[in-house]
Amino acid sequence: MSIQNPASAPQPGPAGRPVGAGVARPDPASPEFDRLLATLSAEFAASASQHDLDGSFPHRNFERLHEHGLLSLTVAQSLGGAGAGLADAARVVRSVALGDPSTALVLAMQYLTHCGQRQTRWPRHLYERVADDAVRLGSLSNALRVEPELGTPARGGLPGTLARRTPEGWRISGRKIYSTGAPRLTWLSVWARSDDPDPLVGAWLVHRETPGIRVVESWNHLGLRASGSHEVVFEDVLVPLDHALGPVAASLPQTALDGELLTWGHVLVSAIYDSVARSARDWFVGWLRERTPSALGAPLATLPRFQEALGQIETWLFSNQVLLDAAIAGRVGAAEGARVKLLVTNQAIQVVETALRLSGNPGLTRDNPLERHYRNVLCGRVHTPQDDVVLTAAGRAALQQAAA
Repeated sequence: MSIQNPASAPQPGPAGRPVGAGVARPDPASPEFDRLLATLSAEFAASASQHDLDGSFPHRNFERLHEHGLLSLTVAQSLGGAGAGLADAARVVRSVALGDPSTALVLAMQYLTHCGQRQTRWPRHLYERVADDAVRLGSLSNALRVEPELGTPARGGLPGTLARRTPEGWRISGRKIYSTGAPRLTWLSVWARSDDPDPLVGAWLVHRETPGIRVVESWNHLGLRASGSHEVVFEDVLVPLDHALGPVAASLPQTALDGELLTWGHVLVSAIYDSVARSARDWFVGWLRERTPSALGAPLATLPRFQEALGQIETWLFSNQVLLDAAIAGRVGAAEGARVKLLVTNQAIQVVETALRLSGNPGLTRDNPLERHYRNVLCGRVHTPQDDVVLTAAGRAALQQAAA
């Protein structure tokens, strides 16, 4: 099927007001902002179970986010956005993830796009168009990088997706998987290589209405089932020559991401799974207070065994908070940011696993949210950088330091 993007035209909002008409710029410093985030979190939580069950994409969630200017939160103020930094972006992502982590993942990719364009050498007029679409229409953007044969580009190798130079522009052909947000994306940053003898490697910016783009609804995952991370196929897709976003010859060193963008990625991804763990903790606490076995005659919350386990959960979450706060405040270097991601996501998994183990059958039943939280939190392991890469790099650095 073709990409169908409800954000391509204003959508009905409250009382018939079109989404995009009179959207207010959010003010994270206002007292109302926290109340807004709590309201949206509760709304998203109410529909999260159904979206998880049928794998449907939560379009309404993004309409609501756009109504309040949150899809353009990290767009510069000079371009109509809120110009928010990492602290406020993480704050929003965490709140959204408490309600629906699939929505939060798509939102995190949106924030990273508008943070990352500063170092990806986008032509100015192109980014202004992407930013304007985000502000006015709530248009979503994401980078499409992973391929069926290659896997994640973080492991090295050239992309199979090919950009052929022609007199009328670039012709792009290839296949991308795990394209998060595919049902609603407007702008696709497609990682590809040119057909030159020494191929250029980098990203090409493609609008979703360009002929030749097809979405294969292949996403049938254990967790984050509502993220719409489908396969996207490009068949001789024509884009203008200036839509090449600064690709570099394969024979030259590829441009590394700067430390700021790496930190943004580590923090926003980690924040999603920390929020999943906190949702699991909240359910577990409620269950401990309510569950009263007849043989005990008192709630499970009165037993030291469960109090100790809950204390361990609280300590993992405290550790996560300290790590994320340090990274947001700039007290963690870019290299150490990957270890923050490893620690936060793995401690989040331990939180949910502990709650699942102690709750037994009630935790595993699909009538309760804990089994969904467990499936969602496991997805934290697959995000770049994966644990083995982080640990190997840390080990090598320690050996080099010792040798020096």
